Amino acid sequence: GMIDAHTHVTSLRRTGNGIAKSVTYSPLDMVLAATVNADAILRSGVTTVRDLGGNYGTDLALKRAINLGEVAGPRMFVAGEAIGPTGGHTDWSRGYAEDMDRRDWGAGVADGADAVAHLARLQHKLGVDVIKIMPSGGVVSQGDDPRAKLMTDAEIRAAIETAHAMGMKVAAHGHGKTSIDAAVRLGAASIEHGTYADAESWRLMKAQGTYFVPTLLTTQRLYETAQNNPEALNPSTVAKVLAMGPSLAKLTRAHAAGVKIAFGSDTGLGENLQEAALMVRAGMSPAEVIEAATKNAADLIGSPEIGAVAPGRYADIIAVAGDPLADITELERVQFVMKGGVIYKAGGEALFVPMVNP
Repeated sequence: GMIDAHTHVTSLRRTGNGIAKSVTYSPLDMVLAATVNADAILRSGVTTVRDLGGNYGTDLALKRAINLGEVAGPRMFVAGEAIGPTGGHTDWSRGYAEDMDRRDWGAGVADGADAVAHLARLQHKLGVDVIKIMPSGGVVSQGDDPRAKLMTDAEIRAAIETAHAMGMKVAAHGHGKTSIDAAVRLGAASIEHGTYADAESWRLMKAQGTYFVPTLLTTQRLYETAQNNPEALNPSTVAKVLAMGPSLAKLTRAHAAGVKIAFGSDTGLGENLQEAALMVRAGMSPAEVIEAATKNAADLIGSPEIGAVAPGRYADIIAVAGDPLADITELERVQFVMKGGVIYKAGGEALFVPMVNP
């Protein structure tokens, strides 16, 4: 089974008015939509995901429902609320009127090393598997700069040291070089996105053994939306996406530098394996892409039970009709899906699997 090391299963579709949806959709709307996403992801051939940021605890609730057999979906390793500073990528109030707020909009906001450590401990208490931090600005957030380093070294260090003390890894959202380099030096397990990394960044990541998760598909989808359906994004995001472009060059450079690559699409609607063709276009071989989505992703997650067909591993197996080493897009047409020994798709058709509530 394929492993997507950067998903957002509780994501909403980028249709309609994105700003309006952000203030009208409830956590219940999100988690109900996520059950459909989870089923689509599993039947696409992705049997395990590392879900890097779910608001309102929706990812934790979905993980529990899947584990209990109440909802069909991939095996989930979740981050809960991603941690970032006031005005950063997790500050969902940015860009709205000062008197506008939602109860949980600040759930991932922490300023100062002690506050960051507290929030990391809280996420661990709630049951997360990995800590996600936002040292740089983002793209879908309003008004922040992806190139800017928004967390201090002390804050990044606090998150990483606290996570390590609790036996967890840290995934660092990083677009700008300065934030990427700082997170790598301080011990982040992976860099997500890596948009403005340079040759020094890639050398540092290789030396530290840091994984790079390129998330090409979401960049491509955002670029298409910004060009064809800009009203679905906030104006700030449209400007940032068009400035970034749909470039595959970041993966080309990281791969050439010998950086470890893990598969991650940054999507959550079931199209996850379309990332593979973009990775091949960026210079990886089909075999390397499949390894990134199995062995490497399992190593990054830190689970000895996934990533291979072998004794002691979960029986997560997919099959395609053709040879993905000759045509990587075969992964977009998965014919058979087994997760944990249970068959969810055969002959290209989804099978009804009775859900069990023990």
